[in-house]
Amino acid sequence: MPSSRLLPVLGLLTAATLWGVFWYPLRWLEDQGLSGLWSSLLLYAGTAVAWPFLLRGRMDEWARAPGWLLLVALGSGWTNIAFVLAMLEGEVMRVLLLFYLSPLWATLLGWFFLHERIDTPTVGILGLAVAGAVVMLWNPSLGLPWPEDMADWLALSSGFAFAALNVVVRHLQNVSVQVKTVAGWLGVIILAAILLLLRGEPLAAAVPAVGWALLIGATVLVLMTLSVVYGVTHMPVKRSAVILLFEIVAGAVSSMWLTDETLTRAEWIGGALVVLAAWLSARRQQE
Repeated sequence: MPSSRLLPVLGLLTAATLWGVFWYPLRWLEDQGLSGLWSSLLLYAGTAVAWPFLLRGRMDEWARAPGWLLLVALGSGWTNIAFVLAMLEGEVMRVLLLFYLSPLWATLLGWFFLHERIDTPTVGILGLAVAGAVVMLWNPSLGLPWPEDMADWLALSSGFAFAALNVVVRHLQNVSVQVKTVAGWLGVIILAAILLLLRGEPLAAAVPAVGWALLIGATVLVLMTLSVVYGVTHMPVKRSAVILLFEIVAGAVSSMWLTDETLTRAEWIGGALVVLAAWLSARRQQE
């Protein structure tokens, strides 16, 4: 595969892996006294170290499509804040299942707004990925994958916002990846600050926890976000959405390694189906 086609795939797989294990630092920060909203605000404030490098010589791009960039900010803000809150309040694997209904929304939105053709192979790969997710994450004790509490609704709405965000990012081809990335980060910071003000929630964590949140944002979060934005900018939504399902595998494996949870046979089989779907999607990128 030529490097121009391979890099978006590698970027999305890297981002999916890191997002799959991101629940761990989120819960650690919560143990240090940082709520979900404060974690979101500080993590994304940490990305400010990259802003001067990303925006150098590109400030004029903000005037090219201010309305679309506002949609990027709003979509990114809700995607990330809702995901963080859902991960802290709900079951990790159930949150991932509801969030990763996003390929369904992304495929439909890409077809409706971007006129991306939904052919038979696309339907087959998408079905394989969703089937893998259901097999891997199915737990009779949790019931059907339908929202039952606030964490479920947060996860579902985060997934829909993520799908819509991918469509907007894909459409916005006259604005650089760097500017779209900073717009998304700003959206999280502003939305988190507004929600904190409305809730009147004070900062209760010690200085070291704040420092760790800023450091994680400046390193891990910068890498994850750039990888996602680059991938969805250079790949059709219907393919990038499937590749990002690899996050489920990373989340399951990290849960097994970092907690007392173990993977069942069904989870291994479902994970294999997700990996196969991601691989088939990457192969189709050659076409």
